[in-house]
Amino acid sequence: MPGADICLEKRSDQLGIEQTAPAPGDSNSNFLLTTLDDVVSWARKNSLWPLTFGTSCCAIEMMMATGASRHDISRFGAEVVRATPRQADLLIVAGTIVKRMAPVLRRLYEQMAEPRYVIATGSCTISGGPFIYHSYTTLRGISDVVPVDVFVPGCPPRPEALFYGILTLQKLIQEEETIGKPGYRRKPVTAALPPNMSIDEIKEEMAKLLERQAIVKDPLKGDSTEFMRGR
Repeated sequence: MPGADICLEKRSDQLGIEQTAPAPGDSNSNFLLTTLDDVVSWARKNSLWPLTFGTSCCAIEMMMATGASRHDISRFGAEVVRATPRQADLLIVAGTIVKRMAPVLRRLYEQMAEPRYVIATGSCTISGGPFIYHSYTTLRGISDVVPVDVFVPGCPPRPEALFYGILTLQKLIQEEETIGKPGYRRKPVTAALPPNMSIDEIKEEMAKLLERQAIVKDPLKGDSTEFMRGR
């Protein structure tokens, strides 16, 4: 037995076999030194229980990511998708959310187990999408209803983008300090975006695109007329 010695000292309570524990990092070491926060965060990030909340187009890609065997979401520790909030701790929202649906979304979030997390996927969920200016029924993002941890932009985002969002959330969970700082919540993070791009820049680009699309050519007058501004 490597590192073991026999103790034969008379009238000693140490009689028997003594084994010295190898130093941490040794190839023969069976010990792992870590903190309780790291253990708790490691367990949480690898045992996510998603609750899917899909309303429109982006929900199709979310269904492909969570239910299709080709993508295999179980690789990321989120294998079982629940249809009840009381058995879930990750809310994945995809699609357009109208104002009358906001109380339902909030109620589902409050029924989830703590600690609970939210991933917003798609332009409509994040900022209202193409309905941001000319719709009186659509929410301009779900951030005013539930606290979002990770944004996954796209119209719609691919299943791989949702997986990247889950990996980003896992990094955030691993950095949590449940024991040292209970109740502390980090600011939301945008996944699947270049480092130099922000949500505000996406909204500005969307506004310019909508203004450009609102200008049409009148066949009778032969000039451009903004027909949507007057509505």
